[in-house]
Amino acid sequence: MTDLFNHSIIAEIGSVHDGSFGNAIKLIEASAACGADTVKFQTHIAEAETLADAPMPSYFTGEPRMAYFRRTGFSNEQWIALRDACARVGVTFLSSPFSLEAVDLLEAIGVGAYKVPSGEVSNLPLLEKIAATGKPVLLSSGMSNWKELDAAVEALKKGGPVTILQCTSAYPCPPEEVGLNVLGAMSARYGLPVGFSDHTHGCAAAFAAAALGAVAIEKHFTFSRLMYGSDAANGMEPDDFRAFTKGLRDIWTMTGSPVDKDNLEPFSEMKRIFEKSVVTARALGVGHVLTEGDLAFKKPGDGIPSARWRELLGRPLRRALAADTKLSLDDLA
Repeated sequence: MTDLFNHSIIAEIGSVHDGSFGNAIKLIEASAACGADTVKFQTHIAEAETLADAPMPSYFTGEPRMAYFRRTGFSNEQWIALRDACARVGVTFLSSPFSLEAVDLLEAIGVGAYKVPSGEVSNLPLLEKIAATGKPVLLSSGMSNWKELDAAVEALKKGGPVTILQCTSAYPCPPEEVGLNVLGAMSARYGLPVGFSDHTHGCAAAFAAAALGAVAIEKHFTFSRLMYGSDAANGMEPDDFRAFTKGLRDIWTMTGSPVDKDNLEPFSEMKRIFEKSVVTARALGVGHVLTEGDLAFKKPGDGIPSARWRELLGRPLRRALAADTKLSLDDLA
């Protein structure tokens, strides 16, 4: 497994920039400021990936697909500048290619890893070309069955390390369709690191996935859910994304930090303060034989522990004791 995507939070910018190079730069900077490790784009070359009459998805019908991809695409020089902007703010540049030509473009600008989007899982020519680069790959699984995923993993594992992401291609994804059970099934089936591409609103699904072993989490990122485009309405705004990244890192810290319940040394002072000792319930004379009614249990816990109270019954006292005296073994004959 490569460390590139281990405990990685991926801000999916996609096409939220709406073709504005300036917005794309600012989205990179904002993602990094909010705690992302990786910033992911989509590399569309309209004529290479779609027919002119291809339909738009139901959740975005603002303009024809071909026109949208042409309008929101970037030049090679702009892609290089976006890659360099990621490097400046310390995040990994990542993009999903949607055609063989897009792989060529990303190779030409020196991309370090690939993300296979859900709609390309069955595009074996694309997967074989990506595998041939030998670079790390994130494989999304949003609209594929096990047979299709088997073929995709088989193609990709001939190249670089693969991390497979549970994903549901619904925008937004309702809680009952998240499929957290698939994380364990994928891990067992493929023996690969698993992650989660989150299309829900909110943090709960990603937090649960991280707790269940997802090592990479992807979430759509936007300046505002009111922005135009195919992804913004289901993205996460900066303030929420900042809380999202903190929560994920806390969860990964928790899951990576096992606690030994038999190690009580860190709690010695707390135990002294909060636990109970055996004390006298009333004044008792020399030679008095202790009974249950003679005993009470009070803080602090630095005397005979209350758990041992039965051991004291029937024991005579060596000296007279006032009420509320912590008993010690030296008091007993």
